Amino acid sequence: MATLVQKRQRFIRWFRDQQKNKEIDMHEVARAAHKMGWKLPIPPDPFDMLAKQFSEAAGEETRNDKHTKRVYKAQLAITERRKDGKQTTLWVDVDDNPPRRRVAKGLKSYREQMVGEAVLGHNTADHWNRMNPDQKPIQFKLDLTFDVNERLSVPEEELENAG
Repeated sequence: MATLVQKRQRFIRWFRDQQKNKEIDMHEVARAAHKMGWKLPIPPDPFDMLAKQFSEAAGEETRNDKHTKRVYKAQLAITERRKDGKQTTLWVDVDDNPPRRRVAKGLKSYREQMVGEAVLGHNTADHWNRMNPDQKPIQFKLDLTFDVNERLSVPEEELENAG
């Protein structure tokens, strides 16, 4: 039996085929689905929504190191299982001198997210290349060492002025 996510994915493919357009707007998909009887979701709990907004704000917060002037992540997320079995995310501010193990756990989670994105990018490029053998293959480099070192060698003020 298909999950709700799989049903939504099938509907997206059907909608794209109906529109005969390779680029679609998900708001249009949602309106079409609703017209066809799909129930609108119940809005989330307002406290959950506000907590999510605060989590997003914490995850986006960066600061500049006073010595190196480099930007760093100010808040790190740590996922834990509570005594009642539910999973929760705790946030630590790296400037509040949290224990090393907490910062290491937060950075490990951050790295795992990056690896997951890299794998998806690699698989996407690999798939496109297989589907388009007559075109020049898209290279998706996974070794970011050169890129990171290059960025680290550029003074922060130059990076700020470039964007």
